[in-house]
Amino acid sequence: MIRVLIDSIRVSLMSQLRVVILKDPSSGKYLPIFIGPCEAEAIAVKLQGMNVERPLTHDLLKSVISELGGRIRHIVVNDLRQDTFFAQIIVEVNGQTHTIDSRPSDAIALAVRLDTLIYVEESVMDRAGIMPDEEVENEPPVLPATPAAPRGTQEDRLSIFEDFVESLDLDDLEPDDDDEIKD
Repeated sequence: MIRVLIDSIRVSLMSQLRVVILKDPSSGKYLPIFIGPCEAEAIAVKLQGMNVERPLTHDLLKSVISELGGRIRHIVVNDLRQDTFFAQIIVEVNGQTHTIDSRPSDAIALAVRLDTLIYVEESVMDRAGIMPDEEVENEPPVLPATPAAPRGTQEDRLSIFEDFVESLDLDDLEPDDDDEIKD
């Protein structure tokens, strides 16, 4: 197993999903895992030290495990099948170890609440891990995993949007003579 850290949480430009980026500090490899917006928020809330009025689902799970005398030893992203990641939560209760099947997003949200180690099976990292390009590596995350000073000036951060807008071919948006324009 490879111990990883949460590098960042980013917004996918292709869908409503978010991407949690796990990083192997030894090799520099990244493992991007698509997750839902609610799970991304649950992870980011804890990592950024934000307080919530009422416990979130993962806070509840943390309390239940604790009240039952258990402790999370670690979580592991253990499999990748048909583009779907799988994870396990390793729980110890009364000296017995229990392995609980989980979505990676839920396991990670629980791990950050308990300051628990996160692992990835080597076979998963070999199949899905990436070495980022310099350009991608320097892009600021939309939801930073840890509180940090903003990277670059506001102008630098907005230049990516300016580049995108300039790359659009707006001629394709003009109606043909046959097209009817409706208000």
